[in-house]
Amino acid sequence: MYLEIITPDKKIFEGEITLVQLPGSKGSFTMLKNHAPIISTLDKGTITVKEISGQELVFNINGGVIENLSDKVIVLVESA
Repeated sequence: MYLEIITPDKKIFEGEITLVQLPGSKGSFTMLKNHAPIISTLDKGTITVKEISGQELVFNINGGVIENLSDKVIVLVESA
């Protein structure tokens, strides 16, 4: 699945991933390939991304929104 994490200033991540964990406003959740379409708000917390290579990346955010449609995930965050 393809992920973009974007702040008002810049794009902080773009690439193919196998997993993303997000701090949803009603609790954290994990998304894998073929996840159902979703739009959700995010609270302050940590986004964990697992790349195809197996490397894990962590981004601290102050809230935002996520949209997933057809394995393309876009995360708009206030700051990272």
